[in-house]
Amino acid sequence: MSIPLDYESLRVIWWLLLGVLLIGFAIMDGYDLGVATLLPYVARTDIERRITINSIGAHWEGNQVWLILGGGAVFAAWPPLYAASFSGFYIAMFLVLVTLILRPVGFDFRNKFADTRWRTFWDYALFAGGLVPSLVFGVAFGNLLQGAPFRIDTDLRIFYEGSGLFELLNPFGLLCGLVSVAMLVAHGAIYLTHRTDGVVAARARGAAIIAALATIVLFALAGLWVWRGIDGYAITSAIAPDGPSNPLLKTVTRGPGLWLANYTTYPWTIAAPILGFIGMLLALLLTAARWRGAAFFFSAIGILGIIATAGVSMFPFLMPSDIAPNASLTVWDASSSKLTLFVMLLVALILLPIVIIYTAIAFRALRGMVTASVVEKNSASLY
Repeated sequence: MSIPLDYESLRVIWWLLLGVLLIGFAIMDGYDLGVATLLPYVARTDIERRITINSIGAHWEGNQVWLILGGGAVFAAWPPLYAASFSGFYIAMFLVLVTLILRPVGFDFRNKFADTRWRTFWDYALFAGGLVPSLVFGVAFGNLLQGAPFRIDTDLRIFYEGSGLFELLNPFGLLCGLVSVAMLVAHGAIYLTHRTDGVVAARARGAAIIAALATIVLFALAGLWVWRGIDGYAITSAIAPDGPSNPLLKTVTRGPGLWLANYTTYPWTIAAPILGFIGMLLALLLTAARWRGAAFFFSAIGILGIIATAGVSMFPFLMPSDIAPNASLTVWDASSSKLTLFVMLLVALILLPIVIIYTAIAFRALRGMVTASVVEKNSASLY
């Protein structure tokens, strides 16, 4: 089969597609997670909580398609990354899975009984289903930047030698987790100001301003920590962008400040952190000015910039190893075959537009503000 794209280009395209899917998940499902995290604060009566839950009830299931696509892309395009991350971060992933399962159960069961204790239990289950994944996803990125404790033997078998969940909860990992929580809470709060009114919207507006400011400060602290406090990684041997997928064919060094090297080599990459800061700052200012639609757009831009900052800082690394740096997984040596990448690219070019079109239609059809009168009028059919 003749493939019109070379191996190097396919690898870079799939690195970009993986970034698109992760950013898409953070933007689309992120506001769901943020709203759920805010539930006990912005909604203090049963009707207020029903308003808050129904603001995301029409979209949350469809938004999780981005998470499924992201996991599928890692499995298909970067098998060693899938093997190392899903086995090494197994307990953390299991914790995320358990809390994500609480979401559909909470949505479907909460309104079955009017008992206060019953509904309060599911309210806090939804809160956990928003907070825990937001935190763990950020912690995972923090640990990727530090390097994961895995090695690869001569048969290319991957052995993870970490000690479990508490090892991941190190200071820098927790800082990145807080960046993630603040970022998604800000996004969710801004979404609430757009879909609700009254006291729920007022509380959400205050939460959005605080969370956006916290995101800016925490993102800056994480950047300073990357610059001065943790070692980065760099390939010191010759790079074969179209070479075989064998991580052991290169030499890698560790050292302070190496994660910033790409900003010198490729000056345009500085756009990523700039978008992170400016997006969140404008989201904060526009929320204060009550320009809700524009605030949500720039909150999404801020999320794009923050996640892209991690991606361009690490490039070409996908998952560095802190115990065997030469075994680190990179864009150039951890991919599927050229044919697999090409076939999967054709599939992605068909499916991704369908997902985008479906999402746009769903938002168009289900637009509008969720108010107390709407919930009370449709009490039997809404959450």
